[in-house]
Amino acid sequence: MLSAADCFRALSPDQQEAELARLSNEAQAALLHDWRFWARPDQLPPEGDWLTWLILAGRGWGKTRTGAQLVRSWAEESVCRIALVGLTAADARDVMVEGESGILAVHPEDKRPLYEPSKRRLTWPNGTIATCYNASEPDQLRGPQHHKAWVDEPAKFPAAQDLWDQLIFGLRLGNKPQIVATTTPRPIPFIRRLMQDPSTRLTRGKTLDNRSNLAQGAVDAMIERYAGTRLGRQELDGEIVDDVPGALWTRDMLDMTRVNVAPEMARVVVAIDPSGTDGNDEGDDVGIVVAGRGVDGRGYVLADNTCKLSPDGWARMAITAYHRHQADRIVAERNFGGAMVQAVIRAADASVPYKEVTASRGKAQRAEPVSALYEQGRISHVGGFSDLEDEMVLMTASGFQGEGSPNRTDALVWALTEVMLSYQVPARTEAMSIVPSMAGTWRKRA
Repeated sequence: MLSAADCFRALSPDQQEAELARLSNEAQAALLHDWRFWARPDQLPPEGDWLTWLILAGRGWGKTRTGAQLVRSWAEESVCRIALVGLTAADARDVMVEGESGILAVHPEDKRPLYEPSKRRLTWPNGTIATCYNASEPDQLRGPQHHKAWVDEPAKFPAAQDLWDQLIFGLRLGNKPQIVATTTPRPIPFIRRLMQDPSTRLTRGKTLDNRSNLAQGAVDAMIERYAGTRLGRQELDGEIVDDVPGALWTRDMLDMTRVNVAPEMARVVVAIDPSGTDGNDEGDDVGIVVAGRGVDGRGYVLADNTCKLSPDGWARMAITAYHRHQADRIVAERNFGGAMVQAVIRAADASVPYKEVTASRGKAQRAEPVSALYEQGRISHVGGFSDLEDEMVLMTASGFQGEGSPNRTDALVWALTEVMLSYQVPARTEAMSIVPSMAGTWRKRA
């Protein structure tokens, strides 16, 4: 038997408008915010007992709206405390709370919670409180207790499992703790473990599931460009796409040596792979990656500050990274733009040591020696770098298999080449005295 919502959807737009016109203004307003009427069946919570409702779906499926509506339902059913966890503080605010499909938007005005951005808090008329947290500061979740939680885009979190553990430890109020996790899928171990957990209910979906609510031209353009591609399968079809055959890096390779904290660094560099963008065009991002060699002799990837800014903007981004990580120098490729990179770095801060490198081989060939270091277990990522790692696993010996240029990966290769492959142990005859007790902590500055 069809529901009232199904019958309504089966009508033509003119018929729907005529049916709505029969209702009073009050009834129209109530229907507008009746999520069970408008939602597709797969956007409603699963039946039975579950701890986590994991929604793996493509862009535009309606993940944010679904998460926001479930938060509204929890808040209005009973007085509770809810955790709202986004990738960054800005994501939690701009998408989960204030976004077009966010929490404030799904409420009627007279039932809308009070939002206090400075306190990261929403308070409903009945006393329910929701607090915003972000994956960049997982320690925010140490201590606070909650009944429920909404986690948005956990597949992008730099340390997803650590943050999830802290969230679970604090989910100890009430007798039915629950989490809804909404994300575009990525093939990371955390997501695979969550999918296999017996307390998880999984919903999967594609962008086209919500086609009637999306701009037709935008949908057609996305399908024409990405249908059948690896990126399209992930971002539109909601698939977890495994590693490319013959890739120089695999997910397992990156995960096996991942660490949360780096040791003391013997040498640190900031590497730049310029793209020629002015910050407002169709050009590629400017790759900016920070890497170092620890006193243990191993390499560590410390940060990915890749951006798409004007030359002055990305130069300042690189210099900020240089100071933040107490780096020894900035290195950048000369081939693109001649001496332009050096000029903008010098203009922003003439005191920063700078080294120009020249590419005599292609990106894939330059990457192979660095890939070998990973295979030997000599490189660790400090935390997770989802965008960088998504590029790395698409780099093969025959070239990059993704869209655009792998600027993040190229910057990573320049950085690790500088700290690991260009490094020579100083001879005893050098004018450098190394006290034996300090041999593990010296830093040779070029």
